[in-house]
Amino acid sequence: MFEYINVKKNPADLERMLEYSAGRRAVPVIVEDGKVTIGFGGT
Repeated sequence: MFEYINVKKNPADLERMLEYSAGRRAVPVIVEDGKVTIGFGGT
């Protein structure tokens, strides 16, 4: 199961995304079992 979050519509969600991505503004940011994957390339 996944949850789609539109960070453009909610500043709090944007801040949460930036915490996971260490400030990178790249999407998608996928968090699964504590592992963070950024972008489609999986970096």
